[in-house]
Amino acid sequence: MNPSLVARAVAKLPSTLRFEGRVLFLTDDAEVLDAQLAGQDPKVDWDRVAREGAAALPFKLRDDISTDEITPGWVCFYADETLGELVYVGLRSSDRFPIQRGSIRGHGFVAAVSGKRRGKGSSREQSPYAERAAGIRVVIAENIERIYRQNCQNLGVLATTDFTMLSRIARGEEIPLAAFTAGEDEITRQIIEYGGLFSFNVARYQGKASVPAITTAARPMTLAEKIFARHMVTDLASGAVGVAAVRPDDAGFARADIRFSHEYVTPMAAGFFEEAMGADGRVTDPSSIYFFRDHLTFLDQVMTPERKKMGLLDAANALKDKQESFARAQGIRLHGEIPESAQGARGSEAICHSKILQDYALPGQLVIGTDSHTPHSGAVGCLAFGVGTTDMFNAWVTKDVRVRVPGNLLIRVNGVRPAGVAAKDFMLAILAHPYVKGGSAIGKLIEYAGPAVEALQVDERATMTNMAAEVGAFTGIIRPDEKTARFLHEVRGLPKDEAERLCSGHFSDPDAEWEHVMEIDASSLEPMVALPGDPGNGVPMSELVRSRGTVQVEIAYGGSCTAGKREDMDMYAAVLREGLAQGRRVHPRVTFWIQFGSQEVKQYCERMGYLETFSAAGAQVIEPSCGACINAGPGVSYNKDQVTISAINRNFPGRSGPGQMYLASPLTVAASALAGEIVAWAPEEVGASRG
Repeated sequence: MNPSLVARAVAKLPSTLRFEGRVLFLTDDAEVLDAQLAGQDPKVDWDRVAREGAAALPFKLRDDISTDEITPGWVCFYADETLGELVYVGLRSSDRFPIQRGSIRGHGFVAAVSGKRRGKGSSREQSPYAERAAGIRVVIAENIERIYRQNCQNLGVLATTDFTMLSRIARGEEIPLAAFTAGEDEITRQIIEYGGLFSFNVARYQGKASVPAITTAARPMTLAEKIFARHMVTDLASGAVGVAAVRPDDAGFARADIRFSHEYVTPMAAGFFEEAMGADGRVTDPSSIYFFRDHLTFLDQVMTPERKKMGLLDAANALKDKQESFARAQGIRLHGEIPESAQGARGSEAICHSKILQDYALPGQLVIGTDSHTPHSGAVGCLAFGVGTTDMFNAWVTKDVRVRVPGNLLIRVNGVRPAGVAAKDFMLAILAHPYVKGGSAIGKLIEYAGPAVEALQVDERATMTNMAAEVGAFTGIIRPDEKTARFLHEVRGLPKDEAERLCSGHFSDPDAEWEHVMEIDASSLEPMVALPGDPGNGVPMSELVRSRGTVQVEIAYGGSCTAGKREDMDMYAAVLREGLAQGRRVHPRVTFWIQFGSQEVKQYCERMGYLETFSAAGAQVIEPSCGACINAGPGVSYNKDQVTISAINRNFPGRSGPGQMYLASPLTVAASALAGEIVAWAPEEVGASRG
């Protein structure tokens, strides 16, 4: 038990709350937003809205508001109250960005309302923090993404899907706090009542807050449920873990085997930690914590002079410095930048997800990271999921994380995939499925299975688990098997018998309960492309050609955690080698960037002779970093007319610059780089060689 928490003062919020201020409607109509920002509140029949919900409003609310829009990447260079001046500056409405710096803070808004899937995308806690700093105390939406909602609760921002709250807030009525805790599990209820996670944890260590015991009797469980059951904390004082079984909605604290964060998030978490624990505070078990300098390594190369004049580059560099100093003070392993070479090459040791999968995560472990793509490591059968800044700083203190066991979704990919179809195509098809597109998969534990998944190697499996984030799921996981054991032996360097032992015994019971089973026929798929704006806009290549004809591209980008792995490099190289054999190189109109996920992936490319192939074909290679994926490195667009074909995981507005970004597999990206337009590539020999 952490003694530093025992003597702190802590109190609950009042039992009733009053919100005196304006309601901000985040709409699809920029003129409605303009009027609100000018002080003109729309006329709303509050009683009708209370009865009928969002449909009763005289305008359409924005759906799918991502955290990239609430706080775009450049906004997150700040880690303090400055964020309140910049909230919603990335929000697109009527094909423009009506909210400017300072539009919200100081203008009396206490609640912000939107439609479906609020807070999708990145796990960045800067988003609800910025809302809170701008005066927003309540967020209301038809449904709310898991990490964003949990971040709101952890920070003391009230989040609800109850539209009856609108009239009560607008009229300044007293609202029972219980209205915001209704339907929540006992732990979440108390976190809301204490005004945030840290205050709750203080009360928990003092015995004022209770964590109900999990009493679920032994039952058939899914793989993810079994991992949860083994990691649930049963005694705070002794640190004992493990229960007989869990079922959906069981809530408690789970002990983390690995905790990691990167320079986009670590500084804010470190600030929270130092404020709460004091200058002498120490993290618990620093040996299982990892930091990464992977997001902003190349920012200076792509930041505009105007933004540099705003001091944004200095703010971003301050994040790096803060992470380094905190790591030194706490004895935490930091995977940082590599020294600049004589040729001018520089970059990171690795993207965090690449390194965690490559060097650390093991089957059956529980891994948390401050990034929505933490499920990447589920490819080796561990339970890996993203958490927010406050969750992480609390986990540095307690080594556990609050969880409410989600429901289970089984996605079976059957059949044999055709040549030229990759795991990315599986995911774009899944994201376009009505069950997922309608939000039914939000917050679920996804297990990917079926013959087509079993045929994938670990790198391609990681593409699927990584993109559980785009599904809006809690995580994605794949049962470890002989391919997993081979990966741990050949890539990780574990003895073969140890690797096989670590992979044994991890499976879902035959009669485990699934909320839904989704079936995908791989043999019916063709290469997919997600149209600009959302990764859920996936269409088959043939439909793209029918509906849009020739789509010329200027930028092709292969990299990021999703597409910077060894097998991704195999795909880029295969396409480019064929092009060279036919006398073709990267199209003169196109700049093709290939970025490694780690130094080890670069070394793999050196051994395989890929660097020579990339160079001969006219592709430009980049050292590891998140780079263009977060608008912070080579490969970004600079104007709205530029068209990019990219192998990254998401294409939300402004994610990688103002241009039009299409998502596709590494095979399609490389083929399009050669053609100068979006095309597929599917020779028979590739399908045979990548089984």
